[in-house]
Amino acid sequence: MSLVSLVRASSYREKELDASLEQVLAPLGGIAAIVQPGQRVLLKPNLLTGARPTKECTTRPELVRAVARMVMEVGGKPFLGDSPAFGTARGVAKANGLLAICAELDLPIVEFNGARYQSVGETFNHLRLSKEAMEAEVVINLPKVKSHAQLTLTLGVKNLFGCVPGKLKAWWHLDSGKDALRFGKMLVETAATINPQLTILDGIIGHEGMGPSNGEPRALGLLGATQDVFALDRVFCAILNVDPERVPTLRAQTELGIGPLHLGEIELVGPSLSEIRVMDWALPPTLVPIDFGMPRVARSFVRDLLVRWVKEPLDRS
Repeated sequence: MSLVSLVRASSYREKELDASLEQVLAPLGGIAAIVQPGQRVLLKPNLLTGARPTKECTTRPELVRAVARMVMEVGGKPFLGDSPAFGTARGVAKANGLLAICAELDLPIVEFNGARYQSVGETFNHLRLSKEAMEAEVVINLPKVKSHAQLTLTLGVKNLFGCVPGKLKAWWHLDSGKDALRFGKMLVETAATINPQLTILDGIIGHEGMGPSNGEPRALGLLGATQDVFALDRVFCAILNVDPERVPTLRAQTELGIGPLHLGEIELVGPSLSEIRVMDWALPPTLVPIDFGMPRVARSFVRDLLVRWVKEPLDRS
């Protein structure tokens, strides 16, 4: 059975957060069970945007700092990497207070751009992922609990879409814009290929309503950790009282047979679901099309431009 560890956590202050992380990782054997000395460790936060730093749209810098320090304490070599939807990883990191932490810890920031990537996948034979992510010896996924205007919820699986270089994200939105399940399958296969060794979900303060950036902060008071990102998403879907059928990534997991298909296949450590279930978590009042409602002719034109870029020779490094 997949194991998901949950703890109540209410503070991003250093001592309290360190204690919460130690507690949530203990059932998994602690960070030393995940990271070995000398390993290069990708820390993959949610660096969505630098435009709304007070709205809890991105993974908190305090969490990134705490996890980076834990990795260093066991001899790992962490680096920060992402391909934000808006701007660069460095720019979004700066806007959200991460540059000082990176300087303090000598933590490199790697841009997952389109200069170097490789093809992976079985269902999608043209799936492209960042080599920097693929070549990391350990991937620690650090998503944020958020509602999402296109996918209902964004949790651990969706956060790994950040390992797809920027222009290819746009291509996928146009390619699967009228088929949410197909888009969900692409996200699930991306997550399965990246296969993070650890996911720590930041639910101390989440983002509800018209997410991923236009909603509002909501104190949830939880941290979750697992080695099975698919199990964690299913658990938090239950915590937020959201029907999995409304979440394309959860529907895709079921269709593809990836990850646990129901809660009975997951071992929960920590408070019971009945103790922490949220009955009034705000979801988007309406869903936005994955292709942003772009007219068919315009969508076709832009997609064709992106296809030229996508189909360039893969070995461009």
